[in-house]
Amino acid sequence: MSMHYKSYTFTVHPKEPATEILIAQLGLVGFESFVEHEQGVSAYIQGADWFPEILEDIQILGSDAFEIHYTESRIEQSNWNREWEKNFQAIQVADMVSVRAPFHEPAGLAYDIVIEPKMSFGTGHHETTHMMIQQLLSLDLSGKKVLDMGCGTGILAIFAEMRGAASIDAIDIDHWCYENALENVARNHCQNIAVFEGDASLLKAKKYEVIIANINRNILLQDMAIYRSCLSDNGVLLLSGFYREDIPLIDRELSDHAYTMAACIERNDWVCLQYIK
Repeated sequence: MSMHYKSYTFTVHPKEPATEILIAQLGLVGFESFVEHEQGVSAYIQGADWFPEILEDIQILGSDAFEIHYTESRIEQSNWNREWEKNFQAIQVADMVSVRAPFHEPAGLAYDIVIEPKMSFGTGHHETTHMMIQQLLSLDLSGKKVLDMGCGTGILAIFAEMRGAASIDAIDIDHWCYENALENVARNHCQNIAVFEGDASLLKAKKYEVIIANINRNILLQDMAIYRSCLSDNGVLLLSGFYREDIPLIDRELSDHAYTMAACIERNDWVCLQYIK
């Protein structure tokens, strides 16, 4: 059986905050990639993970506060790049970083990241990825050993190397992300990134000076003790993938172990936290 994907194109009114809530709820049931557009968002899920009742638990679709409509289609794997090119717009962060697909022209900025995303999360469009790039711009990564946990397309690992990191481990549990990250690492001519397929159990006996974890709140909390054990003294922990109201839960897990919050940035209710050990 050929691999395929299910695509849902949602029109959302008013667009915010409904689009972000919709993306979060779709992510919980297995949707892997999202492309926002002027009217709302397109969401994609692997055919093997799809089932006819998949939208029944998406609570916002039943809300009277928003008007949400959608169309559904099937995309064969061979057509994915064509679908992506139709939707993907290049973005810029802080007038310094360009994130683009191979078919876009370079923007002439200091950092040029080329991503062919396939079905992997991490194009810079989502608030969490955008904020992680902002945080990495503010850090001195020269010669540092870095972990990108839940790497998706590999975009943050790639940017960490561009920022001078000497060694980066990029890890994702999803096989499609693992393969896509390998491709994007090669596409950006990176030399210092090792990509692994797996979860936090791969981190035993490892040490890093900077840990990047852009994952959902529950996984972050589940694996926080492992991240703490892997971070060197005076190391930096960057966390995103959750909302402003989740900050107390995250902060309790770290402040109780002598971690200090050094920065908190917010974008459309999503947050990105920086902690120092």
